[in-house]
Amino acid sequence: MNLDFLAIPMGMLVRFIFNMVSVLDSKYLSAYAIAIIISTILFKLLVLPLTLKQTKSMKKMQELNPKIQELQEKYGKDPQTLQRKQLELYKEANYSPFSGCLPLLIQFPILISFFYVIRTPEIYVFKDQAFFDTINRTFLWIKDLGYPENFIFENGIVNGISIGSVPVPFIGTALPVLAAISGLTTYLTTKMTAQPSLNEQQESTQRTMSMMMPIMIFIFSMQFPAGLALYWVVSNLFQFIQQFIVLNSSKNSKEELK
Repeated sequence: MNLDFLAIPMGMLVRFIFNMVSVLDSKYLSAYAIAIIISTILFKLLVLPLTLKQTKSMKKMQELNPKIQELQEKYGKDPQTLQRKQLELYKEANYSPFSGCLPLLIQFPILISFFYVIRTPEIYVFKDQAFFDTINRTFLWIKDLGYPENFIFENGIVNGISIGSVPVPFIGTALPVLAAISGLTTYLTTKMTAQPSLNEQQESTQRTMSMMMPIMIFIFSMQFPAGLALYWVVSNLFQFIQQFIVLNSSKNSKEELK
């Protein structure tokens, strides 16, 4: 799937932000890092209406879950009746089990496009490898967001925090701090945004996904440029805070109604 029609304007936006914050460029926090952080937040704000709709659908499902479990206990041996009763319940509650899927499907190509932009900024953002190679790309302890955290430069200096000259299997010679944070925040976000399970099989699948996704993100964060890991961390933190606010505001609303 060619998503250049989305990735190109996104890259232009990141470049615009980079130009705007260039005056803030410093030794330990580059304008490039700031541009990634700001553009990620703007991107999350862009898809916020879709995310909120998906969250609303998830919350509705959580509210219906006890009633669905009651139906499963009552009509578990009669699949046709169970399905009919569930559909009746959905109709009464004005809920569609597919209502949370559409926002996700719309977000997916946007997510992938932004992923392309951050993964290959020399193509979509700067459109010039030579220029990209000359800019400052530091972020706190990371010397260059254009390379993985455990990358070793020609002079022998490690891109991230060095843990010695002897490589550790899989990790290398750098402490994968940003990669670990990206994995941890992915785990927390996945747990918080998990859909309520209707049966043991679904619960098992969700449990597997909640463990596999953070591991995958951790591995990818170590293999791809650190700028991508920074994007994942900022995106996850935004999602976590957003979900926390939405869920707590809902609880407060229910308490007020009582």
